[in-house]
Amino acid sequence: MSDEKTVEPGRTVALHYSLRLDDGTEVASSRDDEPLRFTVGDGTLVSGLERLLHGLAPGDRRTFEVAPEDAYGVHDPSNVQTMPLDQFAGMELEPGFILGFDTPSGEEIPGTILAVGDDGVQVDFNHPLAGRNLVFEAEVVAVSG
Repeated sequence: MSDEKTVEPGRTVALHYSLRLDDGTEVASSRDDEPLRFTVGDGTLVSGLERLLHGLAPGDRRTFEVAPEDAYGVHDPSNVQTMPLDQFAGMELEPGFILGFDTPSGEEIPGTILAVGDDGVQVDFNHPLAGRNLVFEAEVVAVSG
């Protein structure tokens, strides 16, 4: 039996990864940089992606197809809102721009501009990857703790 530690809650993991849309478009990667280091359960990775790593050991490399429910959630139409145009005074807005918005609790969340019109700005407050099927490639470099 091996003494090698596996990815489990509370352990620190060094991981090379890439995250792609199902059409092959890469949205994030550590391949050209240092591995991502995190403690399992600390919120660095979305919990659904983190669960896929459980039981893997250093040297293990896997590719996972991930449904929206296991990644950034399904797209919720109630998170699309039309905001008054005057709240964006002086800004040149175009569909696809992602802006930070402050919540009443002081937290910043991203909003994607969908449309700009005379009656307001349509903003999508869903995570930009919500509703998307993803491909998650992971290579465990080290596990400790």
